[in-house]
Amino acid sequence: MSGVIVTHQPRAETKDVDALAGCGVATVHEAMGRTGLLPTRLRPVQQGVRVAGTAVTVLSWPGDNLMIHAAVEQCGEGDLLVVTTTSPSTDGMFGELFATALRRRGVRGLVIDAGVRDTQELRELGFPTWAAAVSAQGTVKATGGSVNVPVAIGGQIVRPGDVILADDDGVVVVPREKAREAAEASQARETKEAASRAAFQDGQLGLDRYGLREKLAQLGVSYVSYEEHARDGAGA
Repeated sequence: MSGVIVTHQPRAETKDVDALAGCGVATVHEAMGRTGLLPTRLRPVQQGVRVAGTAVTVLSWPGDNLMIHAAVEQCGEGDLLVVTTTSPSTDGMFGELFATALRRRGVRGLVIDAGVRDTQELRELGFPTWAAAVSAQGTVKATGGSVNVPVAIGGQIVRPGDVILADDDGVVVVPREKAREAAEASQARETKEAASRAAFQDGQLGLDRYGLREKLAQLGVSYVSYEEHARDGAGA
């Protein structure tokens, strides 16, 4: 497998990345029209952490982390490393030493559609990590691959410089040219949800706030008492 290492990739604006970091994955996903969500197999090794960064992408041979070493050189302040493999892999391709090197370069975290190890050390280092598997299985450094090329993860395309946002709910990708639009839409959704939260704290029901009683009626859903329901033989 030959490959290419692309340098000087475009990146989303830092201010837009940071604005997205203030919103949750679910909010951003909804604000973008329910798009961009990466597969649910990508789970955090820590809890209570939200991070956003610009993607440096890696396409590796399964069980081979050579191209992660190559990618470290291309990473800079505010980036987030995104790794996938040419076929499914659960081997522990990333661990404490990689995290140490990336933290030194200002990298904000890792999303890898393969395995990681040294998870306790990753948490102690404070290096946010989302992975498809945790495995102590080691890897080799023997096969070429690519850095900073578009990669596909669970049907979603991640390009170098796109925004990756990750939290306890999962991972979402925001195309770099739509980062500002997505940030504005997400912040508007946050404002709307804050108003709904206040209304619910005051006792209002979602049925009324969202006009769902009318929807139930349109769908033919009716209200009956327990006695009526039992009398008609539909329940006991």
